[in-house]
Amino acid sequence: MLTPDKNGTLLTSIENKIATVQFGHPASNSFPRVLLDRLTNELSYLSDNEEVSVIILKSEGTGAFCAGASFDELLAVSTIEEGTRFFTGFANLINAMRTCKKIIIGRIHGKAVGGGVGIIAACDYALASQESSIKLSELAIGIGPFVIEPAVSRKIGKIAMSEITLATHEWKTASWALQKGFYAKVLDTIEELDLEIEAFSKKIAAYNPEALFEMKKIFWDGTSHWNKLLKERAAISGKLVLSDFTKNALIK
Repeated sequence: MLTPDKNGTLLTSIENKIATVQFGHPASNSFPRVLLDRLTNELSYLSDNEEVSVIILKSEGTGAFCAGASFDELLAVSTIEEGTRFFTGFANLINAMRTCKKIIIGRIHGKAVGGGVGIIAACDYALASQESSIKLSELAIGIGPFVIEPAVSRKIGKIAMSEITLATHEWKTASWALQKGFYAKVLDTIEELDLEIEAFSKKIAAYNPEALFEMKKIFWDGTSHWNKLLKERAAISGKLVLSDFTKNALIK
């Protein structure tokens, strides 16, 4: 399905049991709330689609993989309820990814910031290019990576999470992310990345779907409380985004 450009694009194709879901937005593949909801709904649909065994999640273009939350929408927030509702979009997406019955493979071709880092962390397996640096800059604008923290910490641990969270000005290289377990493999070029994605997804698609589902439940064991936790975290961000500090930082 294809969404209007002003809200970004979402395109899904299915071939040989492999669903490829591509999202995009003119602002460095950032996420307005409507695109978050569409991606969440699409993954929920594919979760129950018997014609799908594995999902590849990718973004369009050759620039950033994902710039996180839409700054325009953050600036437009005027009440705690609006702020909480916006950040709940990321909470819903991460929860949909972890409860999806299909293995989700992330194709990370470029840089990711903020919520984009959380989306990668919620993938079951992430393959990246050397250009796929990551950064959490939320504290610099007066909020914090509250909603995505559980997913990122699950992948790289609390110590590395504190390092990337506090060093808001630093891009952590793809090699750093690989060393911390954030990426499963880092390829030198986009061409090599796509070949690896194709080969790996074909192997996964050939496995017993029931076994994959049971294995995924084990991967995400101990996260059932995230439905409540991530919504609570969204409320924290929803409150902080109204601060003068954040409003001024977003305008700069």
